Amino acid sequence: MEIQSLSLEVHQAKGPVVWTKRADIEFLKQQAAQSARGRSRICAHPGPDDRTHEMLVALRRDNYIHPHLHPGKVESFHVIEGLITVVIFEEDGRVSEVIPMGDFASGRPFYYRQTKPVFHTQIPESDFVVFQEVTQGPMTRDTVLAPWAPPEGPDGKLQAYIEALMKRVQTGHRG
Repeated sequence: MEIQSLSLEVHQAKGPVVWTKRADIEFLKQQAAQSARGRSRICAHPGPDDRTHEMLVALRRDNYIHPHLHPGKVESFHVIEGLITVVIFEEDGRVSEVIPMGDFASGRPFYYRQTKPVFHTQIPESDFVVFQEVTQGPMTRDTVLAPWAPPEGPDGKLQAYIEALMKRVQTGHRG
């Protein structure tokens, strides 16, 4: 498969047929390791205007995905390698569901789909997690960031939020 690198975080697959192999997953993990935000993706769809967006995504363990939702869109993903926890939130920030996921061999759920837009985040649990994400296109900048969660940044609030969220997830506390 031919890949055009647009940045450390975004790579575009080329050609009418897209396929992947272990070396591509290793490439994604290397790119995520070098990325300041700890993530990298290969877009398998032809471009941002495509009606279906399919991506292979690698996240480093220290990654932070701001809880968010995508208005009017559904989303699914299938874990290829590693462990991750998906956290679903109520509108007010209370945890409504926790889904510990992993690759098929882990024994955990390895696939999930949101049938309506809900606030969610993913928390990597292994050094790297790689998954296939599918959502509707075209790409728009209408993602809604949860107002009750801190933005990325070095102000100290983010680390405290992540630690508190992990404690809530690990103890099963939903509030």
